Amino acid sequence: MAEAAGIFDVLPAGARPFAGRGGELAALTVAAGRPAQGRGRLLVLAGRPGSGRTALAVRWARSVAGDYPDGLLYARLSAPDGGRVGAGRAARMLLDQLGESPGAALLPGAAEEDPACEALRVALGQRRVLVLLDDVKDAGQVWPLLAEKTSALLLATTSGPLMGIDGIDPVILGGMDHRAAVELLGELVGGTRISCDPVGAADLAEACANRPAALRLVAGWLRTEPRLAVTDAAARLHAVPPPAPVAVEGPVRPADPERETVPVVEGDPLRGAFELAYRRLPAARARLLRLCTLAPGQQVDLRTASALVGCPAPEAGAALAALAELELLEREPDAADGTERYRVPGRLYGRLVELRGELDRPSEVELARARLLERLVRLVDSARLLLDPAAGPNPDPLPGPLRLRTAAHAEGWLLGERELLLAAVADAVGQGDLDGSAGRLVTALLRALPLTGEAAPADLHALHESVLKVAERQGNPRRAAAALLNLGDLQAAAGRWEQAGERYRRAVELARGAGDEAGCARALEGVGHGHRALGDPLRAADAYGRALVLRQALGDQAAEARLLVRLAEAHTGLRRFEEALREYRSAAAVLRRTGDGPGEREVAGLAARLQRHLGREGSRPLSE
Repeated sequence: MAEAAGIFDVLPAGARPFAGRGGELAALTVAAGRPAQGRGRLLVLAGRPGSGRTALAVRWARSVAGDYPDGLLYARLSAPDGGRVGAGRAARMLLDQLGESPGAALLPGAAEEDPACEALRVALGQRRVLVLLDDVKDAGQVWPLLAEKTSALLLATTSGPLMGIDGIDPVILGGMDHRAAVELLGELVGGTRISCDPVGAADLAEACANRPAALRLVAGWLRTEPRLAVTDAAARLHAVPPPAPVAVEGPVRPADPERETVPVVEGDPLRGAFELAYRRLPAARARLLRLCTLAPGQQVDLRTASALVGCPAPEAGAALAALAELELLEREPDAADGTERYRVPGRLYGRLVELRGELDRPSEVELARARLLERLVRLVDSARLLLDPAAGPNPDPLPGPLRLRTAAHAEGWLLGERELLLAAVADAVGQGDLDGSAGRLVTALLRALPLTGEAAPADLHALHESVLKVAERQGNPRRAAAALLNLGDLQAAAGRWEQAGERYRRAVELARGAGDEAGCARALEGVGHGHRALGDPLRAADAYGRALVLRQALGDQAAEARLLVRLAEAHTGLRRFEEALREYRSAAAVLRRTGDGPGEREVAGLAARLQRHLGREGSRPLSE
């Protein structure tokens, strides 16, 4: 998170150095000044991958930050592998940046009906903020986020026009001005080397189609080839052959319609520039770069990179910095504890996956993924132990460079890495070949996140959904029922009683089939709560009654007393007052047997209040 001129700013750092684009910056300013068309204020910047659209958007947003005193927000709406981020998830990320926590909105919903989108629209309607939505795939990701009658501005970068939203006149981004492209080369490579060969520099810029991403990759490569004449660099770029067809061994991961791998286009100067830079890498760094595509969100730091390749953390950190120097990784904002972070650029992801399939055996890839998951488990567990001193010392501390040292450090790390940790769970559960490690990471997160005091319901919902998926895949009905109960409780806490009831009823069936009477009783109690909340005390009484029978059989007197009170309340709603008084008396008797004096007095007060309401003070005393 950055603070620019006192403005709350979570935008990426942006490309440095930055050259040219004066016309495009002016066009964005003009477009932003036009009256809003349709539902809300939306500005679109369209350009193909590698055109520098994100860098330009960040540059412009910071140049107008003073017009948006409530902050600059950011959400990437696609993963580097082409995966589409839904509007609801984007809304929750933005709400989190705003510090908004409307409970129901934090649980996922469907498309435009997702309550997080409505909550974000309300929040934007009350603020003057600029929101950068990066790498938008389609209008369906943006439309639900547009607020009417607001001073907020949404700036979307995309590879093409956003069909389906009226009144949008996008700013189109092509190659850089030729002079600016040569200027950028000079700043990246060294002014003397470029200025001494202006013809070669011009040829090289033209070979890169004046596109910033290709220029940066070629510049990174040239810095490793100090004896290579700039004149020869363009010839080498033109001579790069197309990649050979890749034969991938082992099982192929099933295609996901929401995730479209975007390879480097053949004939694109970006591909040639990448090949030149990649071939210059030592074998160990090339392997690290390929395996970085396995990291959650394709974001890596020394903790995750050292696990992926199985090397010491300082060595991994130095390798990441060297890859970033070559423009093969992008610098991300540092983690909360100052750890440097990097990301695999989406424009290179497809080619790196191809190379990984060609050069890394499936068993090596699976081992790297397993090492990463186990590293994350140890990190989360160490954070939990620091946040909960009563849990005792850490029996398995991490090596010094990886260690979380204080409770504040642990909390900052957990909250800062929350999205990536959840992404790691989702990826592992989705692939289905490392359920053991994925399950341990889920358990660790469910124990640790609540200790921060900021465990978002949406995060807990995602984790319990993962537990459910693994349990169903493994044929474990008892664990699946427990996951459904937790999901039902989250929906109930958000007031979504119909959705909660569906999960509780499924949990009843699974728990009954597994012979889990305690789980079945808990699920039936949830069913009763749902019927009561939806105004059906008759069905609530039936569910509470069935749960009561199970609790009595189990000898769980605390739960028995609680269910007797619930039954009394349901009978009161049905105007069965005698039955209600009987259940209150039974509950008081159970509490008296267990020695729970405060509980008994509370139930006595409920019964007395009911008696007074009926005008029956002369009825038999409760203690009889």
